[in-house]
Amino acid sequence: MSRRVLRPAVVHPIILGGDAGAYSLARAFHEAYGVRSTVVSIVSTRNMRYSTILTNVVEPALDDPDVMVRTIREAAARSKAPAMVVTCTDWYVRALAQHRDRIEDVAVVPYTDVELLDRVMDKERFSRLCVELGVPHPRTVVRHGGDEVGELDLRFPIIAKPGDNVAWHHTQFAGKRKVHELADRDQLARLLRTAGEAGYRGAFVVQEFVPGNDSQMRIMTTFCDQEGQVRMAHGGHVLIEEHTPGTLGNPAAILTGPLPQIEADARRLVEHLGWTGFANFDIKVDPRDGTGHFFELNPRTGRSNQYLTASGINPAMYWVGEHLQGGRVPDPRRVSVLYRIVPGFLLRRYLRAATDPALARRVRKVRRVTHPLKYSADRSVRRDLWVRLSELKQVRKFSRYYPVSAARRAAHAQTAAATTAAGASDRG
Repeated sequence: MSRRVLRPAVVHPIILGGDAGAYSLARAFHEAYGVRSTVVSIVSTRNMRYSTILTNVVEPALDDPDVMVRTIREAAARSKAPAMVVTCTDWYVRALAQHRDRIEDVAVVPYTDVELLDRVMDKERFSRLCVELGVPHPRTVVRHGGDEVGELDLRFPIIAKPGDNVAWHHTQFAGKRKVHELADRDQLARLLRTAGEAGYRGAFVVQEFVPGNDSQMRIMTTFCDQEGQVRMAHGGHVLIEEHTPGTLGNPAAILTGPLPQIEADARRLVEHLGWTGFANFDIKVDPRDGTGHFFELNPRTGRSNQYLTASGINPAMYWVGEHLQGGRVPDPRRVSVLYRIVPGFLLRRYLRAATDPALARRVRKVRRVTHPLKYSADRSVRRDLWVRLSELKQVRKFSRYYPVSAARRAAHAQTAAATTAAGASDRG
């Protein structure tokens, strides 16, 4: 009778965070290597609670760098394979880079140095970089929490988002959002005043609104090796975004596929920076001329990183190949997938509201559909029930924060903007 030989584990992942993005990373490591991750979160979340592919460590003080370092070291000490610490959260990325010298003797930290992180996480500096490289970027000015609006050579509506993600992470006030959409000067003045009173004195990147609904958004992710060479670039067409205040702007559905202009600009940005590791970009295509405008560079895999794994581009294999296997990263495969966290019927409802029959037809033709929380190797009655309920809760969330009528109005406004631009071009 033969015995099954168990191979030693290649890696022990330590993942910081408790959202669907953190779960997707644990899933990626499990799919690639069959390993069980340690996921450290501030609170116990249902994303992790009933999972069989990870161990959830709850540490309420994880935002304290000393506690973060101690927790990582304790998890690494318990592991029987080389430890690696990863995350989908900007704040943790910077904290890991800043405290690398206290961690890297026990765990791989696969992020670039803190100076470069600060350069790209500062949205004001990123805006200047786009101008320098000729990468399309919305017209931008900078104000700080507590400032007066002053002279503002921008057309309303505008978008205002914090330039210092770390300080914003620790700022609390009623109405705080990841991104603020503002209709006039009074709303901008109120935001600057309220944020300043709450203690946020950092920059706000204030940009002209690029017209169009959710379906004008795109996503792009790149991976650069330790020499700064781009080894992977893969993106997709965002079909609909989340609209709850804490998750505003996160993709709720993505159709992957080639994006030539956007990929070329993303490659130019990371190559110029000498970037290493993953970078994730938010882009919006202007319906008036078809140009993809870059909003920001996120120094990590995105919350929706499962779209990569489902496409045959498993992030875990890039990290392990680069840092634990002598730089042997895989060659990327581009398989078209539909990523979604919303029920299929809800997505179809919003696609009909967007009045884009061609896009709806492309979605119907996709054979591979992935949901970040639906993993066949991680099933139990309680988990299956919760995942189904969480998906149905999206119906209520969208009804409250982004009803179909609002999506329809946005689609009509987008069509009007494109028609106006076309008429102006014909007259010119």
